[in-house]
Amino acid sequence: MHRRRLLALAGALTAGAIAGCADRFPMNGETRAQGAPGIEPDIDDEELRALVAETNGFTFDLYEQLVLDTSDDNLFVSPVSIAIAMAMTYAGAEGDTREQMRETLRYPLEGEVLHETFNGLQRALLEREAEAVIDRGGRYHEDDEPVPFELSIVNGLWGQEDYGFHDEFMQGIEDHYFADVQSVDFSAEPDATREEINRWVADHTGDRITELLPEGSIDGLVRLVLVNAIYFLANWKHPFPPDATETATFTALDGTTHDIDFMHENRSWKHATVDGTQVVELPYIGDSIAMSVLLPPDGEFESFERELDGETLASMLDQLEHRDGTVQLPRFTIESKMRLSNVLAALGMPDAFDPETADFTGMAGDEQLHIDEVYHDSWISVDEEGTEAAAATGVVMRTISAPADPFTFSANRPFLFVIRDRDTDTILFLGRVVDPTAWE
Repeated sequence: MHRRRLLALAGALTAGAIAGCADRFPMNGETRAQGAPGIEPDIDDEELRALVAETNGFTFDLYEQLVLDTSDDNLFVSPVSIAIAMAMTYAGAEGDTREQMRETLRYPLEGEVLHETFNGLQRALLEREAEAVIDRGGRYHEDDEPVPFELSIVNGLWGQEDYGFHDEFMQGIEDHYFADVQSVDFSAEPDATREEINRWVADHTGDRITELLPEGSIDGLVRLVLVNAIYFLANWKHPFPPDATETATFTALDGTTHDIDFMHENRSWKHATVDGTQVVELPYIGDSIAMSVLLPPDGEFESFERELDGETLASMLDQLEHRDGTVQLPRFTIESKMRLSNVLAALGMPDAFDPETADFTGMAGDEQLHIDEVYHDSWISVDEEGTEAAAATGVVMRTISAPADPFTFSANRPFLFVIRDRDTDTILFLGRVVDPTAWE
C-alpha cells in the first residue's frame, strides 16, 4: 500500500477537538529504553482541556508567524511535536526566560502539574492505536493485509557526559516524557553524535525525517539536545475509490492553474458551512482521529487564514453535521524543513536564544546554557487509502564557553612581561621586549 503521513497541524487540531540540587546526573552511557515506565499522572479532565486549548492557541500564533516567511509556499508543521520538545526545555528554564517561554507557549499550568498534564496528553494520544485496532474489527485489504494504524510519539535526550545536569530536571524528563536518555561526548565527536541523533529520528519516523539536524548544527559547545518525533500512519475509515481519481484543475494562491489528481467519494460526511467557509471531516479508522479540511470562499483564503484561531476552529467544528455529499480532495505530499529560533523569539521568548540573558539554571549550573536553535522537519502524504505523516523537533542547547583547544605561543614580536607574587598578586617587575639587537 502507499505509505503516507499526516503531521500534527492535523494531529494537534484533532487533539484540540477532543533549581534542583547540583549533584551530577549519573549519565553512564547506558540508554534508557523508550517506553520505560514513567509515573502515572494525577490530572483531571479540566487540566487536560486547558492544556490542549492553549496549545492550540499557540498553534495559530506559530502558524501566523510562519506564514510571514512562506509567502505562496505550502506549509506543514507539527505543533504538538514542537510543544512537547519545548516543554522538556521549559522544565530547565528559570527567571525571565521561564516567564517568556510560559507566555509564548501559552502554558496554562505551572510546575509539576504542567509536565504531568503533558504526560497525560501523550498517553491519551498513544491510546488511539489500541482504539483503532478494536474499531477495525478484523477488517482486511483485498490482499489480506490488515488495515493499518500507527501513532507513535517518542522523546529523546542526548547530554554531554559528566556534565552537571540537575537530578530534578533529568528525573522529570524521564517521569513525564518517557525519554531515551543517552550520554555522549559532543566535544570529541560532534558530527558523529549528530548522525546518531538523526538515525534515531529516522528510526522513529519511518525514515521520513532523515536529517533533522543539518550539517554544522552540532559542535563542541553543545551540551544538550532534546528531541521529539511523531509518526502517524492510518487508513481512512471511508477510503476513496482509486478508479474515481481523475485529473482536474487546481488554482494556486498566485492565480496560476495546474492539472493534478483529485480523489472523489460520495457518501455521508460531517460537514458545515460557516460564514461561507466549508468544513468537512474525514475520519480515520478508530474514529478518534480525523482530518478537518477548511475551504474558504474563492478569493478569501488569505483573509480567512489571518483571522483563524483556536476558538474559531473549535466553533466551526462544533457545527459539523452528517450530510450526504461529494468530497473532492487532491492527492498531495508536503515536506517542510524549518528553523524556529527567530519565529519563537518574535513570538515573545527572545531571552532563551540570547547567550547573555538565557537562564536555564534549572538544567545545570556549571555553565550558562542557551537555545542555539530549534529545528523542525515534517512530511505528509495523502492518497486514496489514507495518510502518512511524520515530524520531529530538535532543541539544541549550547554554552558560550569555548573549549580549551591546544595553542601555540610564539613571542616573535614585541611583548610585555610581568613578574608578580602569585599569593598576593603583587607586581614585582614589569617590562617589555621590543628590540632583540640589545642582547645580540
